[in-house]
Amino acid sequence: MTTLALALGASLAWGVADFVGPYVGRTLGMLRVLFWAQLGGVAAIAVAVAVRDRGPAGPAVLFACVASLAGMLGLFAYYRGMRDGAMSVVAPVAGVSAVIPVIYGITNGDRPSAVQVAGVACALVGVGLASVEHHEGTRRIATGVGLALLAALGFGVYFPFMHAAGKVDFWWAGLVFRATALLLVAAVVAGTRAPMRLAPRWAAVAALVGIGDTLGNVLFAAASGHGLVSLTSVLASLYPIVTVVLAAAVVGERVAALQRVGIVLTLAGVVLIGA
Repeated sequence: MTTLALALGASLAWGVADFVGPYVGRTLGMLRVLFWAQLGGVAAIAVAVAVRDRGPAGPAVLFACVASLAGMLGLFAYYRGMRDGAMSVVAPVAGVSAVIPVIYGITNGDRPSAVQVAGVACALVGVGLASVEHHEGTRRIATGVGLALLAALGFGVYFPFMHAAGKVDFWWAGLVFRATALLLVAAVVAGTRAPMRLAPRWAAVAALVGIGDTLGNVLFAAASGHGLVSLTSVLASLYPIVTVVLAAAVVGERVAALQRVGIVLTLAGVVLIGA
């Protein structure tokens, strides 16, 4: 029950952050939102670690550095995909990242059930359908799907490394992850010399996005101490459901019927993988 609650909590936190961040990023600029989000996330997790007043439990927390590299690659691609394409298509495709930790788990001794195998197949078919849109009588790959697949790769690699770091010390794993992410975004900002100034209220919104994302990281890392990587990763990968619901409710996104079938199949596949 602890694993379920923690992993689903991570999914909820990520789902909200992954809607609000790209949504405001369409107006404020992706890089600005990512930069202020990292600042907010680092501040929050640093305070938590300072209050806890304990050093890291072991060097394996540094696996969070690798998780951060992969996760931020995925997040950059995700934000770009959500800017260019429909949120309700990009989010479920990115959620197929759940396939990667399942494969990783299998290579390390996990044995998926027939339902989980069916879930993988369902998710892959769903991605195919969600990726195709009709345009003036022709079919083409939906805008943002390529970036969503790149995001899925980055998020998928994130899971086993963050799982390994979280099993040792999930608080320090969260801090190492977020500090690495801040350095990566700061390097991009320095390279592009893009202006990062935001009005105080928008800076606060972006910082809250980072706090939500950091909460998701900590909850997932905490879940790692209680369950298999193939289980916790898939449960945490249900965040697209939250994003899709918010996109429909707030933005009023409408997608083609065949794409809706693909979205449902993709989400159903993620659920089955976690069964």
